[in-house]
Formats: sequence, structure tokens, C-alpha cells
Amino acid sequence: MLKHLGIVGVSPEGAAIFYRQISRACSHLLPPNEQPAISVHNEPMNQYIDAIRKDDWHTVGNLLRRSAEMLARCGARVCMTPDNIVQHGLHLAQANSPIPWMTMADLVAKAIESDGRKKVGIIGTKLVTMSSTYQTHLGLKGIQVIAPDTHEAELLDEIIFGELIYGTARPESRAAIYGVMDRLIQRGCEGVIVACSEVPLVVTQESAPTKLYDAADLLAVGAVRYAAGRD
Repeated sequence: MLKHLGIVGVSPEGAAIFYRQISRACSHLLPPNEQPAISVHNEPMNQYIDAIRKDDWHTVGNLLRRSAEMLARCGARVCMTPDNIVQHGLHLAQANSPIPWMTMADLVAKAIESDGRKKVGIIGTKLVTMSSTYQTHLGLKGIQVIAPDTHEAELLDEIIFGELIYGTARPESRAAIYGVMDRLIQRGCEGVIVACSEVPLVVTQESAPTKLYDAADLLAVGAVRYAAGRD
């Protein structure tokens, strides 16, 4: 029997995209008559944003754990969040969590290592791209992570928090994101980590100028494999 999966939403838009990513992973990895039960729970996004702006990671962890508790009551056997910006609070959420958490960084590192790439770029919020969210995991595998410069990081923040989390994107914002990727390639990057669950609204592998490592999509595949008992 397939294991019940729990999605902890932070950004409703990101959670909706992630649900679709899990559905697509199911269609690729499982027979048509085998689909796992999936439950979604979220606390209000503004509570997360307020806590992050105050650098209050204990509140972030408590919000995440509350969702895990609700998902456990629904029958979920494991939970995960596609939202990169709260990854720093996961170790706090894992404490006393009734069900285990699946995280993205190791899955991303394994995918990039498997492809033999040694230098990759990253796009997402400033908090994620300028921190150790992915840099430590990849660095331990000998992979260098190149972040956007300060101006680009601030531009990405404006686009993500001003548009993408609300499900919209202006044409100039779309062009700006592709411009950031182009400059990462010029700096020698052999691929780009998509470290923002809403970026797939504007960036697809088909239109991207390089190989993409979408953290949420890799998490979706890992979740389906876990549900099927393959990992």
C-alpha cells in the first residue's frame, strides 16, 4: 500500500504548483491505478513572512510543526514543504514532529552530483541564494554554487515577493529572471538550481538556457518514490 504524503504549504501558489509536480511524478513513476493519498495543510503565509522578517526561526519552526501535526492526524506518514525560504526552520520543526520530514537539499545535491556538474548557479530569494541552504550540501560533494550578485538578488526578491507568490508575473519580470540565468551561465555555471517554488510559473526546462535543478520537482519525485517504498 502506498504511503500517505503530507504537503506543508507556506506560499499557497507554491503549494499548488508542488501538488501538480507530485501528480506528474506519480504519472511517470507509478501505474495508473496506483496513486498515493495526499493531504495539504498550511498556516497563513503572512505569519511566516512576519516571523522571517524578524529573524524569528522558532516561530517558523512552530508553524511548520503545527502543519505536520495536522497532517499526521489526516494519516500522512511523511511531510515536506516545497518552500525554500523556510528551510532554515526545518530542524526546529523536526523536533517533536509526529511524522518525519523529507527535505530538498540532499536530493538536489545528489542530482547534480549524478550529472557530474561541478559549478551551478542558483535563483530564489536573497535569503536562500546568499545562505548555506544549498551551498553546504553541495560543497561537501565538491560542487560550487554561484549566487546572483547583490543587485540581481534584490531584483529577484522584488519579483518573488511582489508578483510570483500571488501567481502573477509581468513580461519584464520574466525577462529579468532569464537575464539572471544568462549571466550565471556567463560566469561558468553548468546548470541552475531553481530554489523557489513559484519560479516554475515563468521558467521551464524547455525554455531555459541551461539544465535546471528544480528543488521542489526533485522533492516531488523523491516523495513519490518514498510513497511507493522505493527509497
